[in-house]
Amino acid sequence: MLTPQRIAERVRDHMWATDRASQGMGMEVAAIGPGTCTMTMTVRADMLNGYGTCQGGLLAALADSCFAFACNAYNEITVASGFNVEIVAPGKLGDVLTATAVELSKSGRMGVYDVDVRNQRGERVVAFRGRSYTMKGKPVLPVAE
Repeated sequence: MLTPQRIAERVRDHMWATDRASQGMGMEVAAIGPGTCTMTMTVRADMLNGYGTCQGGLLAALADSCFAFACNAYNEITVASGFNVEIVAPGKLGDVLTATAVELSKSGRMGVYDVDVRNQRGERVVAFRGRSYTMKGKPVLPVAE
C-alpha cells in the first residue's frame, strides 16, 4: 500500500511531466507532501516589466503552480475556484523566489491554501490565498502497487 507521501510524489511526477507553463518559467518542485508544496523560480531578464521588476502575473503564476501541486497531492483532480494575490515587494533580476504552500482547510470538495513567496533574503514578495474545488472520485492518476 502506498503512503500518502508516496502518493503525493507520484502525483507530482505525473503533473510535472506535462506542466509546460511551470517548466517554461524555470520553476522547480523542491518538496511535496499531502496538502503542501515548495517550489522555486529564479527571476530572469525575460520576466522583467518596463520598470525592471518581475511582472506581477509571473509572481502570481509561481504561487498558483505551487498551490496546484499542493492541492492535487491527494490524487484527486483539484482545480482553483479562485485566489487572491497581494504583491508586497518586487521580484528583481536574479532573485531566487521560493513559494511554500500550506493547506489551511479541506472539507468535502472545498479547500483553502496559503502560499508564501519569499526571495533568497527571506523577504516576503507575495501573499497568496487559493480556494480549491476537488472533483471527488476522479483521480489524477491510477495508483497501484
